[in-house]
Amino acid sequence: MKTLIVHAHPEPNSLNGSLKNLAVSTLENAGHEVQLSDLYAMNWKAVVDATDYGPAASNPLKVALDSGRAFDSGTLTPDVRAEQEKLLWADTIIFQFPLWWYTMPAILKGWVDRVFTYHFAYGVGEHSDTKYGERFGEGTLAGKKALLSVTAGGPESHYAARGINGPIDDLLFPIHHGILYYPGIEVLPPFVLYGTDRMTAEDYTDVAKAWQHRLLTLDSTEPIAFRRQNFGDYEIPSLHLKEGLEPAGQTGFSLHVHG
Repeated sequence: MKTLIVHAHPEPNSLNGSLKNLAVSTLENAGHEVQLSDLYAMNWKAVVDATDYGPAASNPLKVALDSGRAFDSGTLTPDVRAEQEKLLWADTIIFQFPLWWYTMPAILKGWVDRVFTYHFAYGVGEHSDTKYGERFGEGTLAGKKALLSVTAGGPESHYAARGINGPIDDLLFPIHHGILYYPGIEVLPPFVLYGTDRMTAEDYTDVAKAWQHRLLTLDSTEPIAFRRQNFGDYEIPSLHLKEGLEPAGQTGFSLHVHG
């Protein structure tokens, strides 16, 4: 298995840093190939601007069209092209990050903004009255798997179904479904650690065992059963879920997961 680890934490000696290091060593010791994108260590540029798209960038800038043109012509900046090549190389992508303000750190969102360009991660396939592109189960990155490894400072009860922070599956849905499943990546259930601000060295022993188990069972873990866009569950072109496919009274994000 070829695994890309995308890591987003500024402190090498943090819990996230330890989990990243453990992932690298565990997978390599099991015979897997590993590449690492340590975004802070790379001093990753997190903002999209005209310099990403070369001297032919339009004025005013049109991010989608300019990114697609630069992708098609091979003129994206070398750092972005390198990350796209890593994604194409990988069978599995692991994202290691802390949950900050209910989402990923800005540097990781900036990685997505710059790397997931038009004609690479979106804007691919047929767009017509009968098919709205290859996405949500199809696309450039179809056939790959992804896993979010997330640390949260608050206790697990805060992220439960009735918790004040909202269910963790809802908080991660924009990443799972909107960023990863959109270009075709199958998304594995996340590895989430709660109460990490109060974690002790003794606690880490059990955490490390649980993390190693997840890493060594990636191939046998079933992905989240998101509905595929172009395979009969949605009306075209409205992309509304067809009536009768959801359990009675069900609304929201869970509509887009097979029951």
